[in-house]
Amino acid sequence: MIAYALRSETPADTPAIRALITKAFAVAEHSSGTEAAIVDALRARDELTLSLLAEQDGRVIGHVAFSPVAIGDGAAGWYGLGPVAVAPDCQGAGIGAALIEAGLARLRQAGAGGCVVLGDPGYYARFGFANEAELRYEGAPAEYFMALTLDGSRPQGAVAYSVAFEATETARD
Repeated sequence: MIAYALRSETPADTPAIRALITKAFAVAEHSSGTEAAIVDALRARDELTLSLLAEQDGRVIGHVAFSPVAIGDGAAGWYGLGPVAVAPDCQGAGIGAALIEAGLARLRQAGAGGCVVLGDPGYYARFGFANEAELRYEGAPAEYFMALTLDGSRPQGAVAYSVAFEATETARD
């Protein structure tokens, strides 16, 4: 078992988070190669609602981002989960799951309506995410786009992520 602490990011963590995300997604088959740029763009746009990291002996070994999404019916308080990154030598130890669970708990405490994610249904179902026919994300296979209501609401319509998700280059500090 790997010992680590979870905490919110600070401005001093930006370079380590960028390096972690780049390394974690370097060999991921589903990677666009822009994940670090997306997080930087969310931060620059002040849309990185929640940015948590896992740290071991001063080393950032995991990170998760949550940012606001827009829903067609105008529902407020919904967020997108991702990207999630764990250092390659620490994967499989539950760090990503711990980050996701901590982030969802903080969203609940803040009164969020819910959260959406684009990812592997086999992985994200363990957190309560499920395919919701009323919510859709254009251009993605429906079975990979899932939602988790945090307040019982059931919004409807197309979901739009921040334009930061179109980022292609990483902004520098």
